[in-house]
Formats: sequence, structure tokens, C-alpha cells
Amino acid sequence: MLWKSLFFPVALACVAVGLTATPALASTQGTLGATSTGNITITVTVPNRVQITGLNDVAFTNVDPSTTATNAQSNCVWSNTATKGYTITATGSGTSGAFTLASGALTPVAYSVQWNQSTGQSSGTALTAATASSTFNSTATTPTCATAPATSSSLIVSITSAQLLTMASQTSYTGTLTLLVSPV
Repeated sequence: MLWKSLFFPVALACVAVGLTATPALASTQGTLGATSTGNITITVTVPNRVQITGLNDVAFTNVDPSTTATNAQSNCVWSNTATKGYTITATGSGTSGAFTLASGALTPVAYSVQWNQSTGQSSGTALTAATASSTFNSTATTPTCATAPATSSSLIVSITSAQLLTMASQTSYTGTLTLLVSPV
């Protein structure tokens, strides 16, 4: 009788674990014969991924302070979501992520950032510092735009004439712009 009192609780625990831990099987088993065929189902999922590439440093050299200085560059953003959607969060190196350029104790100079989901553009959607943009969609078919198209989007950086006129001549102002791409 001792074996029954030990066996049944263990057997019931094994059955309970088996019922909750066994995944549903869609496979079919082969039968005994000269040949035998079985089938299995293969399932794969991947997480959301994005990548930004093709960015270039911006250097405004000896610009005329009476006109706005603009640098527009094409780059590549790839997204593997069903809609190829993504957002951009641009953060500058100024206070609280502001888009500013600095030179020692001199007053920082503000610049603006725009993004366009199309390549070769000179204007786009204005980005707010440290804030996710609205959703954009990529035309890139592979990461780094390794196959056509070679680029998929545009980054536009501008400094207004009013800001340029506040700068000290022959003085370099610098800053860093960080672009965080998130899949949507």
C-alpha cells in the first residue's frame, strides 16, 4: 500500500505538468512501411528592429551670416515592421537636449532640425528636441540600404541668419546631434 500512496501523487503531478507544459503539436508521424513520411510545422518570429546609417558630420564654414545656413543630407533608415514605420527622437548637446552649438563661455547658438521620409529633400517635418516625432515610413528594403534604394530619408540642419549674426567671427561653435530611431 505504501507504493500506491507514493505512486499516485507523483503520477498525478507528472500528468498535471505534462498537461500544462506540453505545446500543441502540429506534426504528423510516419507509419511503418517501406518508406515513411512525417511532417512538422516550422514557426519563426523576429522582434522589431531599425537601423540608421549614412549620416555625415555637418560643417558650416565661412557662411554668410545674412542668410540662413542649411545642410541637407540623404541617409538610410530601415525598419522591419509590417508598415516599415519608425519615429525619430533628435537630441542636441545643449541644456535639456536643446539644439544648440557652444563655444566656451559665449552665448550658445540655436539650430533647427527637420526630417523627411523621402531622400534628396531640403525641407521636412520640424523635430522638437528630445521628443519623438510622428511616424515616418521607410522605403529601404535592407539594413544600410545595401540594395536599392541607396538612401531612404533626409536630415536637414539649419541655422537662421538671426542666430548667425550673434556669433563671434573666426570662432568655432560645436555641438552633437543624436538621432534615436525607434520602430513603430
